[in-house]
Amino acid sequence: MALTQLAKPHWKDYFDRVSKVLGPKLVELEVASLGLGDQVELDWVPLIGLTYDPKSDVLSVMVEGIEHNIQHPQQIHVEQNVETLHSIEVDDASGAHHILLLKDPLRLPTA
Repeated sequence: MALTQLAKPHWKDYFDRVSKVLGPKLVELEVASLGLGDQVELDWVPLIGLTYDPKSDVLSVMVEGIEHNIQHPQQIHVEQNVETLHSIEVDDASGAHHILLLKDPLRLPTA
């Protein structure tokens, strides 16, 4: 399964669709950058939602008790097949690479 780049005009709709079908999914969030190295920010916590706000150019990863905001995402790649989502990778304007892994693949709705 390969990573697929999402086109920026579709980010908001994509994450709105994904958030509607989340259910109880556990996620791990790793952030890698030259200044930080590799850091696990979230370790298998329940994912509540994902949203992209085009006005503020922020992708929000909402988990139980925490909101992880990715400022000015430059590229978003998803690892998915026709039916399931496995991971999301985001490169931000500062050069950090955010990797959101789903413990169990998320069954995607039809477009």
